[in-house]
Amino acid sequence: MDIRNTESPLLATDDAAEHQLWWRAPGSATSMIEQGLPIGNGRLGALVSNDPARELLMITDATLWTGGLNDTPQSDGQLPYGRDDFGSLTMLATLAVDIPGHDLGGVGDYRRTLDLAQGLVTAEYDVDGVTYRRQIFASRPDDALVLHFSQQGHGAYTGTVSLAGAHGESTTVDGAGRSASFGASLANGLRYGAAVTAYSGTGEIAVDGTSISFTGCRDLTVVVTGGTDYAPDSTTGFRDPSLDPEHLARTKAGALTRKSAHDLLRAHVADFRPVFERFGIALGTSSVAQRELDTWERTQARHRDDVPDPELEAAYLQFGRYLMISGSRGGLPMGLQGPWLDDNDPDWMGDYHTDINIQMNYWPADRAGLSDCFDAFADYCVAQLPCWTDVTQRVFGDPANRFRNSSGRIAGWAVGFSTNPFGGSGWWWHPAGNAWLCQNLFEHYEYTQDRAYLAKVYPVIKGAVEFWETRLVSATVTDASGAAREVLVADGDWSPEHGPQDAMGNTYAQELVWALFTNYRTATQVLGRDTGHADAVDDLRGRLYLPVVSPTTGLLEEWMSADDLGEAAHRHLSPLIGLFPGDRIRPDDSTSKDVVAGATALLTARGMDSYGWANAWRSLCWARLKDAEKAYRLLITNLKPSVNGGNGTAMNLFDIYETDPGRGIFQIDGNLGTSAAVVEMLVYSRPGHVELLPALPAAWAASGSVSGVGVRGGFVADLRWKDGKVTEATLTSVGGRSTTVVAGGESRRIDLEPGESVTLRSL
Repeated sequence: MDIRNTESPLLATDDAAEHQLWWRAPGSATSMIEQGLPIGNGRLGALVSNDPARELLMITDATLWTGGLNDTPQSDGQLPYGRDDFGSLTMLATLAVDIPGHDLGGVGDYRRTLDLAQGLVTAEYDVDGVTYRRQIFASRPDDALVLHFSQQGHGAYTGTVSLAGAHGESTTVDGAGRSASFGASLANGLRYGAAVTAYSGTGEIAVDGTSISFTGCRDLTVVVTGGTDYAPDSTTGFRDPSLDPEHLARTKAGALTRKSAHDLLRAHVADFRPVFERFGIALGTSSVAQRELDTWERTQARHRDDVPDPELEAAYLQFGRYLMISGSRGGLPMGLQGPWLDDNDPDWMGDYHTDINIQMNYWPADRAGLSDCFDAFADYCVAQLPCWTDVTQRVFGDPANRFRNSSGRIAGWAVGFSTNPFGGSGWWWHPAGNAWLCQNLFEHYEYTQDRAYLAKVYPVIKGAVEFWETRLVSATVTDASGAAREVLVADGDWSPEHGPQDAMGNTYAQELVWALFTNYRTATQVLGRDTGHADAVDDLRGRLYLPVVSPTTGLLEEWMSADDLGEAAHRHLSPLIGLFPGDRIRPDDSTSKDVVAGATALLTARGMDSYGWANAWRSLCWARLKDAEKAYRLLITNLKPSVNGGNGTAMNLFDIYETDPGRGIFQIDGNLGTSAAVVEMLVYSRPGHVELLPALPAAWAASGSVSGVGVRGGFVADLRWKDGKVTEATLTSVGGRSTTVVAGGESRRIDLEPGESVTLRSL
């Protein structure tokens, strides 16, 4: 059936209430970052208002960046960090569909819904006895944003469609194609463009000035396409010179008018839904009263009444997964805001922070059934490596660089605290950042056991190892018995983002380098490469200084000092990186009780109320320490409604970061890190070991289930529980051969061939 010949809405409904978020009011055009609903196809993202009279989409292309390689150090040896030199992510366009006579004050029974399972935004309302409906989605198969307007009754749509560039471009129209488009170049030479077209089986569609007009249409489909000539190839300056973005956008939009809206939606759902459904979670049953509230009312009630709402809490995790599917499938990875902006001035340029943010963004990927969404992160690192290596070896040794290697030698690569898509870094140099990026890269292999993937990222890991071979320096330490010994420590550096800037051997760097060297050894063994080099690196690892507990404070030392040289309640948990995301510090290791106690004391001192991403990291650490109630309380803290820009959750569930009193911004790592924390409370794993329900809070203990959880070592876990105990668990091998399953104090070893499963009961 051709949707252009019917008045019915598209037939894509999902009756699963746990996958639907809904609101009684549209988003305000002046508060889109807090109220607009996000859609995305992995490259194009948009915030959707759902205003009946003026549907507004704020559109971002993840590759539309200003700036460039940024390889000229400043007088202090650090790399510039501005919107012109380093660069910034910017918006592509805004789309407005104006429908006179549909003003909010004159409509009834308004409701808008975000269907997480299908990647579909729907708004429905009544005007003069007619029910009007619009469905909006970002299609990956057709690489377009699609809006379909329908109605039930004898109504019709009359109005205009307007596309405006975000950088002052002039929009032109094509009367024959009934489309509008624009194209331009940024100052850095990046070309971009976008196009919109509209079609209907009824009424009239025509060009009106720079807009598209529609009159008397019982249904209407609007298609938006666009992009840039960015290419992930350093040899071409990260450009594809064969692309004309405006021409390509016009061509794509025109071709899609030959498809019915029904077919466009069907292709989108067929692509989106199977990815979403790889993972499922149930944390208990919410009350009837809770279910009757819309999502914003429900979020407010959860905070006000402090009564568990397990279905809302599960939906919050699933919203994080929805953001990852929508923001990270092919192309560039997600930065501080993913592909969702409301202006061209995002804080910190919407960049890739390498001291927590980009790493945290990808913590849920393997844990929550979205391993292929990790590809954007890995491909980014591989594509940037030639530039990172070249810039490091040319300018990291600048005499003015306070972080330079005192050995005078440089090898491999390093990055700044911020990176862009053009091989550039900004702000300060961040020597340990390479090791942290590699920790994420290697962990993905641990989940997937994909040797081809490991071979792809191996040069990135090896380059970081080579950098650290030139950076470590010798130091003498005295142990508890008074004996002196020689150790290797990281050269003078900063423990993000506080304390002295030139401290030797800070815990953050020591733990990351220990993990880097450990993972490199495993990679060489798996791939059969560089085994002699790995032996030499392993010797260095054995000589690394590892942190101790301060006899003065009782805290795990953040610097090689008994004194706390920074802020006790600082947002970053840099010295706890060996607890999470690393696992050198393990509560189940009887030989490290003192270190675990010191880590626990430090985590306690950091506090329980910070920014969203910082609370997520705290929650993950408490989950590792098996303190379920603290881990859960931090999740609930992040669910607290944001008021006047304060820290917490916005109406649309975006995590809000308060930058100044009364001013908050969206920062996506808070959403994604909290999603990872929920999974970590239910399943902890490392190669050869998986623990079920390590930090199950009382609020979820009565009964529940989770499926599709990634397990390091190459497995996927499904489990059910009742009264706090696992009743059934199934492990399936995706490449792993053996592991030990721990639950309720009992442990069982399992051995499987790839593709085989085993089900354990009454654990």
